[in-house]
Amino acid sequence: MPLETLKRRNKKDLKWPKIIIAILSTIGIVDTGSITLKNWGLFTSLSCPGIQNGCETVLNSPWGTLFETNKVNIPLSLAGFITYLSLLVITIILSLNLISRKQKLNKFLWWLLFLISCATSTFSFLLINIMFFKIQEYCFFCILSAILSFSIFIISMIGAKFESREPMIFRGFIVAISVLLGALIWSTNVDPSKAIDVASPTENVSPIITTSSSPQKVNFAKFLSENNIVMYSAYWCPHCHDQKQLFGKKAVKELKVVECAKDGKDNKYELCQTKGISGFPSWEINGEIISGTRDLNELAIKTGYQGDSNF
Repeated sequence: MPLETLKRRNKKDLKWPKIIIAILSTIGIVDTGSITLKNWGLFTSLSCPGIQNGCETVLNSPWGTLFETNKVNIPLSLAGFITYLSLLVITIILSLNLISRKQKLNKFLWWLLFLISCATSTFSFLLINIMFFKIQEYCFFCILSAILSFSIFIISMIGAKFESREPMIFRGFIVAISVLLGALIWSTNVDPSKAIDVASPTENVSPIITTSSSPQKVNFAKFLSENNIVMYSAYWCPHCHDQKQLFGKKAVKELKVVECAKDGKDNKYELCQTKGISGFPSWEINGEIISGTRDLNELAIKTGYQGDSNF
């Protein structure tokens, strides 16, 4: 009798996994959607609990962008948004009971839910490792997304009630290995340390800027240039590179940067000597020379910038 009861329960469709997956997917949509809108400059306020500027550092790192050109910027969070949206849509279809549990389409949707969540969990695991060991900063939104992905993965196994564990383990393993290999190749290609090494030319030029620029940073850089605010730099100076990284590669192109190293490419060594530049980076603001790497908000205050300073 107990065995027959267990079999009947196994055949019965569970509702609570679908409800929880729908809730977790919705939270994921809000999480990744907010990051994406912030990256595009459409969402101006995004408070990140934890270490100051931790989220900004992580999200503006090379690993925070999936694809970028001069006109198009696709943040990694957009891929997360589309994934969570797909999971929510699948869960809603399953919850409406439009498809019988015995039909192949129902089983296919559960397999799809399981494999997508398996892939996102694997990718999130790699991103968390990059965040802590490569970027060495803390981002609440990224950790939240990883927890959501892993939770959906676990609950999908319960809700799917696969008849055999062997296909589940085998398919999950294949997906996880494929995603891990692809993600490792991607993360290695965007690694800034590798990009700097590859870009080291025979000419003495500054390392490649690897961070992305928000619209606010680009507009601020244009303001600085239009108001003849100059950054004096040296190609070998790590602090100068740090300063440029705060702006991002698009914004740096808008700045007026003067190369002061005597052996640097296109240098203006004599001008730097005339200005009395002794430390790098240095900013010339209204005739005053200010040395040291500066926070963008601090620069905005010193230069009287009235635009959006939510960098």
